[in-house]
Amino acid sequence: FAMFQIHHADVFSVLDLQIQNAAEEPRVLCIIQDITSAGYVKATFDLAWGNTPDMAPLDHSSTMSLSDSSFEPGGKKNFLQLTDKDGEQPQIASDEAGTADSSGLDDVSKERFIGPLARDSTAGCSGDYSSPSYSYSSILNKSETGYVGLVNQAMTCYLNSLLQTLFMTPEFRNALYNWEFEETEEDPVTSIPHQLQRLFVLLQTTKKRAIETTDVTRSFGWDSSEAWQQHDVQELCRVMFDALEQKWKQTEQADLINQLYQGKLKDYVRCLECGYESWRVDTYLDIPLVIRPFGASQAYGSVEEALQAFIQPETLDGPNQYYCERCNKKCDARKGLRFLHFPYLLTLQLKRFDFDYTTMHRIKLNDRMTFPEELDMSPFIDVEDEKSPQTESCTDSGAENEGSCHSDQMSNDFSTDDCVDEGICLDSTGSTERVLKPKSLPTFELFSVMVHSGSAAGGHYYACIKSFSDGQWYSFNDQHVSKITQEDIRKTYGGSSGSRGYYSSAFASSTNAYMLIYRLKDPSRNAKYLVAEDFPEHIKSLVLREKESEEQEKRQREIERNTCKIKLFCMHPVKMMTESKLEVHKDKTLKEATEMAYKMMELEGVASLDCCRLVKYDEFHEYLERSYEGEEDTPMGLLLGGIKSSYMFDLLLETRKPEQVFQPYKPGEVMVKVHVVDLKSETIATPISVRAYLNQTITEFKQLIAQAAGLSAETMRVVLERCYNDLRLLYVPNKTLKAEGFFRSNKVFVESSESTDHQVAFTESLLWKLLDRHGNTIRLLVLLPEQSPGTLANRTLCQKVGGDSGVPFEGSTGNRKSVEVIEESTDKLKNLSQQQQGSSTSDSQKSSDASDFEHIESPTQEADSNASLCVAADNRELENRIRATAGGSSGASSDPDNHFASEERSDSEVNNDRSTSSVDSDILSSSHSSDTLCNADSGPIQLANGLDSHSITSSRRSKAHEGKKETWDTAEEDSGTDSEYDDNGKSKAEAQYLYFRAEPCSQDDSSSDAQKCLVVHVDKRITLAAFKLNLEPYVGVASTQFKVFRVYANNQEFESVRLNETLSSFSDDNKITIRLGRALKKGEYRVKVYQLLVNEPEPCKFLVDTVFAKGMTVRQSKEELLPQLKEQCKLDLSIDSVRLRKKTWKNPGTVFLDYHVYEEDISISSNWEVFLEVLNEPEKMKSMSQLAILTRRWSPTTMKLGPFQEVILESSSVEELKEKLSEMSNIPLENLEFAKGRGTFPCDISVLEIHQDLDWNPKVSTLNVWPLYICDDGAVVFYRASTEEPMALSDEERSELMKKESSRLLKTGHRVSYSPRKEKALKIYLDGGPVKDSGQD
Repeated sequence: FAMFQIHHADVFSVLDLQIQNAAEEPRVLCIIQDITSAGYVKATFDLAWGNTPDMAPLDHSSTMSLSDSSFEPGGKKNFLQLTDKDGEQPQIASDEAGTADSSGLDDVSKERFIGPLARDSTAGCSGDYSSPSYSYSSILNKSETGYVGLVNQAMTCYLNSLLQTLFMTPEFRNALYNWEFEETEEDPVTSIPHQLQRLFVLLQTTKKRAIETTDVTRSFGWDSSEAWQQHDVQELCRVMFDALEQKWKQTEQADLINQLYQGKLKDYVRCLECGYESWRVDTYLDIPLVIRPFGASQAYGSVEEALQAFIQPETLDGPNQYYCERCNKKCDARKGLRFLHFPYLLTLQLKRFDFDYTTMHRIKLNDRMTFPEELDMSPFIDVEDEKSPQTESCTDSGAENEGSCHSDQMSNDFSTDDCVDEGICLDSTGSTERVLKPKSLPTFELFSVMVHSGSAAGGHYYACIKSFSDGQWYSFNDQHVSKITQEDIRKTYGGSSGSRGYYSSAFASSTNAYMLIYRLKDPSRNAKYLVAEDFPEHIKSLVLREKESEEQEKRQREIERNTCKIKLFCMHPVKMMTESKLEVHKDKTLKEATEMAYKMMELEGVASLDCCRLVKYDEFHEYLERSYEGEEDTPMGLLLGGIKSSYMFDLLLETRKPEQVFQPYKPGEVMVKVHVVDLKSETIATPISVRAYLNQTITEFKQLIAQAAGLSAETMRVVLERCYNDLRLLYVPNKTLKAEGFFRSNKVFVESSESTDHQVAFTESLLWKLLDRHGNTIRLLVLLPEQSPGTLANRTLCQKVGGDSGVPFEGSTGNRKSVEVIEESTDKLKNLSQQQQGSSTSDSQKSSDASDFEHIESPTQEADSNASLCVAADNRELENRIRATAGGSSGASSDPDNHFASEERSDSEVNNDRSTSSVDSDILSSSHSSDTLCNADSGPIQLANGLDSHSITSSRRSKAHEGKKETWDTAEEDSGTDSEYDDNGKSKAEAQYLYFRAEPCSQDDSSSDAQKCLVVHVDKRITLAAFKLNLEPYVGVASTQFKVFRVYANNQEFESVRLNETLSSFSDDNKITIRLGRALKKGEYRVKVYQLLVNEPEPCKFLVDTVFAKGMTVRQSKEELLPQLKEQCKLDLSIDSVRLRKKTWKNPGTVFLDYHVYEEDISISSNWEVFLEVLNEPEKMKSMSQLAILTRRWSPTTMKLGPFQEVILESSSVEELKEKLSEMSNIPLENLEFAKGRGTFPCDISVLEIHQDLDWNPKVSTLNVWPLYICDDGAVVFYRASTEEPMALSDEERSELMKKESSRLLKTGHRVSYSPRKEKALKIYLDGGPVKDSGQD
């Protein structure tokens, strides 16, 4: 579809209409559907009305306005179809079969062309690069220039620029075409010349606007990560040429690179006394030209000026004198370079990237440097008039001239070189040097400018290239190719209109030329591009293969555009519910689509094709919307409502048994799952599906159920579960299902016995109790603590096993069989919108702003030796204990066959029935934990989401909540946890008895063989306190002596500590770990204690977890803490040699004094952390009015920082601080300077930056004002003597120190501001890829 939004005054080339006074006309939105397969040439097609086909097509020659032509204004959509005219295809707008070397469309074609034109011809060349946005459709049609762009993989613009330059070089392209790939000798995927050949063929023959370069980079041995590495285009050129030379060995193209790009120069030293000259010949592939000489304030203004500087000799005198072998002494000499031979293709690299030794950063020089379109190189040839009386010839080209030129070590003998065509040649005969004058002046014409836009840290490359076919300049900017002018080329000179001062580069444009490529003007050698008719036979074959591949791709895209993709479900007789995606062509019939789905779901041999059908299905509500009887021959595109990116419904492949008949599903019907309840056996049967209409009455609905389930309609009670835990008895006979709240998919419970249960109120009936228990019971896996031999004698059993530990169900007496619920495999999770409206009482409905869960880490062993512990000896004892518990109980668990498999519930349901879903900010951990999460010892545990193994599928709702974590609540409550006992000392768990039954789990239920496991069926409205009380017989200790941890995905554990909250956030098969250890009491807080080591590389070290209580003094907490430190950390400390202080992240804060009381003087909360600091001298902090400052001396003369020393101030006076520092360091007060440290403790900073980067000696009189803001203990202050000067460092010393500081600061996790971005070397792998070191990270 093409969408046009036009004004009446705009020229709409399709209709050739023009209306004046457009400002007063409304806009018209026109949508045109192209149903042809050809082009867009005027007067060769019709525009017909899409929504009113009876109207005549638009008249091309009409002069009527759009309004008069039945177009509707005001934002309304006008649908048109572009169709064939008189049964003939529209004519093609341009000749797409032309080669890439054509100059684009002719003038006539341009006038006839209909469609969006290319962007402005100067795009990408007139200023800094801005990345354009490209759609996939924009690269399907060739640019009007006739040339094809290259897709940027990520940061491969440098590669695209070089490839386009090589493609536009006739000699290189033609030579590459003449090379023939032998597939028997090499893999085409790893052959660099072959992939370049394919790319060039596509660039010349494809009809696309841009093509990919992934095959070329794959032949380089690069993976996808290389696409995100930007490199230097000149570096790539050298590496690629080297790779091609290696690949072309023993072929006709073996010396191609040297023939085209290699030149020669002479590196000489001439004695100024005797004229003796020593020289050697080097080769080069490019000439590096300096933009700005080292230490100079001005840059060279032109390429000619830079070339002259390149060959300008330097005089070796003074200490740099040259030792002359003829004079046998050191003499003044002249050293320099002379060009001997220029290559056919001359490459000039403008060295715009440099290193600033002042800032120690890489920089880009944006100075202006002009370059001519024709370059005369004759002034730079070796034509010196003075002749040396005797020279020494040296043809060793194995070394480079100080790294400035490329040396070709493959060629060592140049004495026989006869390439006089290039303009100059050196011929050595005997011991004399003779220069031949060139036949003609060596004039080169510019044809490629590779431009860099950006800085030294990164940027964008594109190429401006002149076509040798028509002399037109083009901008090749990744996907986009456009015509440009000479003015655009001049804009790449760089610089600004101002003077060429030292800082001019900083204010110049960052878009400028980086590499220039010239070609020698020689009619005898200048080649033309090969046209398709002159291609070698192997290239013609390659063109045919690529065209066929392109046509196949086009056909595949056409198929994709006409393919309906919809989610498909299947109730497989063996595999249960399976899910897949059905991709079917829009013209395929329903019968053919059913056959495809039948094969896709692997039903062959399980069910016959005649026993399968596709029906419209809503997986979210599990609703069968309709079936398609009599529409077997209807196309799927029509049946599904067209081709869409996504559908609001799904398809279900329904199966039946041979003796069954498919039930028709009509639109408007609702689906009802009916569970039959047996009050005598207290069971709920597998649901049966019934379809009803919303306008049916309850009486009619009962008769429908009676017919389907074989029950009596007269005594039937129907209970609708409208949403989770919302049970409604349907007792009004004439009320419709719609009025009762039925929706697409519904669930009802029916009971049709003649008992007296129906005479009591519904909420008091046995039916309600069964359904209530059925809806609220969940299945939990509880891992009990492992046995710890040797400690059994120290454990006490809080309750006799087999005594009164049983908990009766809902306060009832006598044995009662639990309800056995067998859910059908198709019974799925509830709707996300369902909300619990349960009527439970007591703590289960209380609103709470705190959470059950605290972030913890699983320890390798329990270390709470103070707990009174008691566990079973082994699994056998555990089973005996469970049986004893069940035997002595009057609860529902006395029946050995009793099993209660609860209804599947999603996380959304169990979360919604909580009055408030919030989390305590208390972060708990065992004694050997740290700040991070870790996995429990058991194997991987999937986060329970309410799904059983027979679930219909992984519901969208449950997936949305999988792995969900609670959010931290920062609100502090009156205590860190809730007490298990009320004010009278009575257990809160005794207030209400809810269903609880435990049994040992099988090996299938437990993923860990080492730990004993319980399967617990429990009413999730039970409080945590009651749940722990019920677990006492199985754990073997009192509920106050063990902790409950909920296990989430990836074995992350959170401790549940809110004893008055229910288990409503839990769902089926959630996992719980029980760990031994004292649980917190009311007013207690678990605290992490860290040791503060101010002068250590890692100043923060975790010690222990401990418990502080409300009302406790700091000294009392230290008294309880020290024995724990001695036992667990082997730290034997005295109470007066340690202090506690506030910890904020890694920063030490307020010092706590011994007489301070928690909650009164010190705010304490959950998730609390404190520092313990060992003192080397008696405590000097006596009052809260004092201020403890951590100071550190900086010595510029030694470039070192001293250790931390604490200074205690009586006030916030700057003068007092300076006096204390002067007294401590012996620096005179008038020479002392100080500065506040930055960042988190220990405020690390590089010694290369500290002297100038900090705000030294702020002009303030107090510490608590800007810019210091020192208001609390623990601030870091650096100080120095103003008379000390920084140490003088050489470049080598500075570089070495920078590396050391970088390593030090990276280890401590602090930012290194001067650290450059790590660069990756550019490599091309000739064997297909890098060799991976298995031991390398």
